[in-house]
Amino acid sequence: MKKISLAESREFKDSGFARFLLHDSPYFRVLNFNLAAGQIFPVHSHPAEGQLTIHVVEGEGEFLADNDESMPAVTGDILVSDISEPHGVQAGTDMRIVVTIAPPF
Repeated sequence: MKKISLAESREFKDSGFARFLLHDSPYFRVLNFNLAAGQIFPVHSHPAEGQLTIHVVEGEGEFLADNDESMPAVTGDILVSDISEPHGVQAGTDMRIVVTIAPPF
């Protein structure tokens, strides 16, 4: 068993989002990204099979998809997506997200 404290990775950067690898195993990977207000985690996809979640643990903004589509994202929201589906995030306020990727690539 392993406990991870998100409080230890609460850091924001003016020059780009902060990235922290919280867990990595053959089964899944967990990352924390912290975006300052206005920053964008660019829309992208991965040529792999599997799924990911993006969990908003603080702040608000938008989940982004291809074709300029977006949906509101607030604290507590979780986006579930295939890894190959375009995904991204735009922070309206300082925003912290936890991304889980399974299986990791």
